[in-house]
Amino acid sequence: MTDAPETTPSRRALIGWGGAGLALGAVAAGGAVAMARTGDDVEPAAAETGAAIPFHGERQAGIATPVQDRLHFAAFDVKTDDRAEFVQMLKDWTAAARRMTAGHAVGEGAYGGLAEAPPDDTGEALGLKPSRLTLTIGFGPSLFEKFDLAGQRPEALAELPHFAGDNLDKNRSGGDLCVQACADDPQVAVHAIRNLARIGFGKVVIKWSQLGFGKTSSTTPEEQTPRNLMGFKDGTRNIAGTETDRLKKFVWVGEKDGPAWMTGGSYLVARRIRMHIETWDRTSLQEQEDIIGRDKGEGAPVGKAKERDKPFLKAMKPDAHVRLAHPETNHGATILRRGYSFTDGTDGLGRLDAGLFFLAYQRDPRTGFIRIQRNLAIDSLNEYIQHVGSALFAVPPGVRDKDDWWGSTLFGKGA
Repeated sequence: MTDAPETTPSRRALIGWGGAGLALGAVAAGGAVAMARTGDDVEPAAAETGAAIPFHGERQAGIATPVQDRLHFAAFDVKTDDRAEFVQMLKDWTAAARRMTAGHAVGEGAYGGLAEAPPDDTGEALGLKPSRLTLTIGFGPSLFEKFDLAGQRPEALAELPHFAGDNLDKNRSGGDLCVQACADDPQVAVHAIRNLARIGFGKVVIKWSQLGFGKTSSTTPEEQTPRNLMGFKDGTRNIAGTETDRLKKFVWVGEKDGPAWMTGGSYLVARRIRMHIETWDRTSLQEQEDIIGRDKGEGAPVGKAKERDKPFLKAMKPDAHVRLAHPETNHGATILRRGYSFTDGTDGLGRLDAGLFFLAYQRDPRTGFIRIQRNLAIDSLNEYIQHVGSALFAVPPGVRDKDDWWGSTLFGKGA
């Protein structure tokens, strides 16, 4: 990333962003560019350029955007009770996000400024390309208990119910707000969250975060379907970013769906799903395929030859995952998935702490994720997985132009 200056709050004005820098775990290692799709996520030439994805738009980037390979997701709790201070932080975050997604350093950069003050940018992304970085913000149910926002909380933003098999860790669940950073370079994604956390020092604090790799769903159907850590292709019929009709029906909040500030936004369900890898790896191939409802090689549904053949659900076992999750079994319920695999070391007993960090966008979680997850109560896959973290967020519409900012429809003067 470059240190090219741009009109942002001055260094002196932003020393309060957090003179005591926030240390986060690092992962080893502009302008809009048209990206041609091939068998991979983007054409190799486009990937090499480290293409930038436009930050401004009617919708937030990072939802229907072609899925990048890496993730750093963070949920924050608000520590200030000063509404004006929180709104200013959202504006500062927007300014920083606008620069980082374009491949620029935050504020006045990582070096060359006042020697007596911390740099505006932490510097670990210097020299790196934008890597298709997207930053997507969402507001949790608990935020609406603050700043006199109770009357603006959407009915759809109710706490998720307890589902069969849940074993949720409160330290990996919930949050007043979230930021989803997706990029093709893990260091670019980590840099983005680290700098937003630093800017928010004293106003917000990270409650929990998750690193992800190897996208497990795609919004570009012409590319090869990714595989999850169980070795199966995942998200074959996921909503594509080009399917405007399906996006409108299942993902984007309509004018009559709730508070006006959410029109054009979406709802995000985040679930940390631990996979019992060692048990799964000792399960026979036939049983694995029966549990999923697809063959492991081609990814074809039971009784079919090709991955994208229309499934014949009755040919699958009654408790097969694909059969229970399919829209035909859930009164048409459909969600847009952007999940990632994760491995977070071991659990102290020699077992991998690994699985799926599930991210799903929908128009209304009550008719989307909740309906599907309740139907999955008898899923035979439940023997091999466990939901250990959970959160729900209202994702507002996009930042329209250089004068707009994250959350303006909720917190702005016209809200």
